[in-house]
Amino acid sequence: MTSPEHKWYIEYTSPATAHMFAVKDYICSVRTGFQQAEIVDTHFFGRCLVLDGKIQSAEYDEYIYHEALVQPAMLLHPNPRRVMIIGGGEGATLREVLRHACVERVVMVDIDAEVVTLCKQYLERWHQGSFNDPRLELIHMDARRYLEENALCFDVIISDLSEPVEEGPSRRLFTRQFYELVKARLFEGGILALQAGDFSKAYLDAHLVIFNTIKQVMPRVYSYHAFVPSFNTDWSYAIVSRDGDLGLIEPEVIDRRLRERKLSLSFYDAETHRGMFAVPRDNRDRRDTETRVIDDDHLFTIY
Repeated sequence: MTSPEHKWYIEYTSPATAHMFAVKDYICSVRTGFQQAEIVDTHFFGRCLVLDGKIQSAEYDEYIYHEALVQPAMLLHPNPRRVMIIGGGEGATLREVLRHACVERVVMVDIDAEVVTLCKQYLERWHQGSFNDPRLELIHMDARRYLEENALCFDVIISDLSEPVEEGPSRRLFTRQFYELVKARLFEGGILALQAGDFSKAYLDAHLVIFNTIKQVMPRVYSYHAFVPSFNTDWSYAIVSRDGDLGLIEPEVIDRRLRERKLSLSFYDAETHRGMFAVPRDNRDRRDTETRVIDDDHLFTIY
């Protein structure tokens, strides 16, 4: 039963399911050139960024999502000096990358300047001033076009894109052709990490197809996952090295590199790493028998 004294935000997770959030206040609602962007204050999860009707991150638990997305790739690379971020408008992905003093340059490419401006203004707890770091080059254009037009290479590329919803700005950034471009822009030993959709049994399709698409280009792909309370589900990620095995069975490397880089994280360490990369058998079975591939001529929509 819903409480009559609250206003409720309904997030549709499929045509037949939804989550509800009690709202304190609507901060802003803007139709940008690419998507509907809303920032709301909720009673339980604090401030939330919502794009096209889906919560992207919440004040209560964004550190879980962003540490899970960024830190495995950054710590599995022995010396990540040049990093590219695709999307990541809140600035929290950038924040996590810049924790590493070894990083010399970050190129962040987010197509939607209006969303980034909103996040700079209203989501300071996310970016914590990271947009002012001199190591950052912030570019507002289509990331695929950027990769096509620039020959820069990177040690780590992190893709923090919204899901491939119909008419959304990111659908062509999940295709086989896009991952071929990404591979060409990674240095030897370079690592790609990305958010890869819901990891629960009911909504696993996006992860299955994204994983299999990457596998056509860079075969040694790994799934991992973390429960994000504001998403009300286990959320998935994928990580892959341009040139082969990442050595993911050695989590002690994580704690050693955390000490060497003088990092103190809230969520991620070697013990967390073990759990994140332990994939349930039913999900593994479905993933490893998936045959669909996202192609420029056969785009994928989550529903």
